[in-house]
Amino acid sequence: MNKTDANTRQGSYKSNTINTQDSRMRRHEVTIELRKSKKEDQMFKRRNINDEDLTSPLKELNGQSPVQLSVDEIVAAMNSEDQERQFMGMQSARKMLSRERNPPIDLMIGHGIVPICIRFLQNTSNTMLQFEAAWALTNIASGTSDQTRCVIEHNAVPHFVALLQSNSINLAEQAVWALGNIAGDGAAARDIVIQHNVIDGILPLINNETPLSFLRNIVWLMSNLCRNKNPSPPFEQVTRLLPVLSQLLLSQDIQVLADACWALSYVTDDDNHKIQAVVDSDAVPRLVKLLQMDEPSIIVPALRSVGNIVTGTDVQTDVVIAAGGLPRLGLLLQHNKSNIVKEAAWTVSNITAGNQKQIQAVIEAGIFQQLRNVLEKGDFKAQKEAAWAVTNTTTSGTPEQIVDLIEKFKILKPFIDLLDAKDPRTIKVVQTGLSNLFALAEKLGGTENLCLMVEEMGGLDKLETLQQHENEEVYKKAYAIIDTYFSNGDDEAEQELAPQEVNGALEFNATQPKAPEGGYTF
Repeated sequence: MNKTDANTRQGSYKSNTINTQDSRMRRHEVTIELRKSKKEDQMFKRRNINDEDLTSPLKELNGQSPVQLSVDEIVAAMNSEDQERQFMGMQSARKMLSRERNPPIDLMIGHGIVPICIRFLQNTSNTMLQFEAAWALTNIASGTSDQTRCVIEHNAVPHFVALLQSNSINLAEQAVWALGNIAGDGAAARDIVIQHNVIDGILPLINNETPLSFLRNIVWLMSNLCRNKNPSPPFEQVTRLLPVLSQLLLSQDIQVLADACWALSYVTDDDNHKIQAVVDSDAVPRLVKLLQMDEPSIIVPALRSVGNIVTGTDVQTDVVIAAGGLPRLGLLLQHNKSNIVKEAAWTVSNITAGNQKQIQAVIEAGIFQQLRNVLEKGDFKAQKEAAWAVTNTTTSGTPEQIVDLIEKFKILKPFIDLLDAKDPRTIKVVQTGLSNLFALAEKLGGTENLCLMVEEMGGLDKLETLQQHENEEVYKKAYAIIDTYFSNGDDEAEQELAPQEVNGALEFNATQPKAPEGGYTF
């Protein structure tokens, strides 16, 4: 057990319900799991492998003709004084590096072609030579970090940034692609690209006349400029991208939308100040609208952005609710992709960690019916997030809201069933929720009724089993609940509390005033 878990609920997080650090840690875990589990995530590096590909700026008539020269012959040609031989060698090197399988990047680096390519980048009298050199360097930078570092260390970045202003749109686009690969390598490489004023270079390139393939590459580069932590990118630079990214959320192109959403998901995965900058860009209503798209590659980053925003302040969460976020989250809880259901449940759990008005909005949107379905038959990771949503409600909600969980939404049985989970953290979440329910029942004089309900649903048996659990906190919590609420009566008292048959139906604690029609009330 870590220190964060030990201090759970001692700190302050959105109306004093969840430890802030714990919530941040959980958000990070969810993000990492999603990133690892799905291939539909954004690509951080891209290699230009096909002349005929629509995303390739160069359209040659002869396609990818086989490379006839050896590496030594290629390098000799590139070092020639004859311009035609230079171009032939450069193009041959590029084609070799554009092989779909096993391009000989290290071999080419070892033969010293990187500084030659960078020299060609500066040959403003030969645009085609510049282009071939840029393409070759793009593919070298698409490789490992060591390969990318070789391009950086030979000072390619300022030359690529200069090429953003080229009169050749193909050359400018290839420079964008190369810079995207370099920035995608990690925080250090990203910051080198930013320090060379790349944002000044790309912002003027975006207008109504920008060709779609070019725009896609620019937005992908922008997303890589926002990505990575330790350290995060300099925010005074990133914030310059936000108005453009927000406007791009109105695009009709799937790839542009997806990369713009990814960029905003990276920015919002940080402190409230950065979340507020995204809110101020008017991105939230646009992100919420994208949640209804029938396209997982857009839903995933849009949902992650919205989920990050509701980890912020109550006011920031209210912006998502006001934009109609809750009904869309309710629909996503029914999505056929389990990772989307999981992240939707995680987002709801952060809203139920808010204030009572926000919890009421969740109730009125009918989301607890969907959460019950997730608890009953969802993927386990989604069930875990749904359990957090319930426990947060038992912590933050009014007595009426909490009673609704049991009485109106019938949450208790599937919630208790998660005590059988293999994951100790999930068990502890459920135990915390149960402890909160018992604390409320005690205040309302309904402890005996709740004990009977929990026992009837198999909860007492599960808690007793958990007293043998290998996790110390799990068994201590199980013991505490049993000792506090289930161990102070004798057989005679239990007999009195047994359900009585009234008009052919079982009624709990018949000696107490009758519960309202429709269910149990504490």
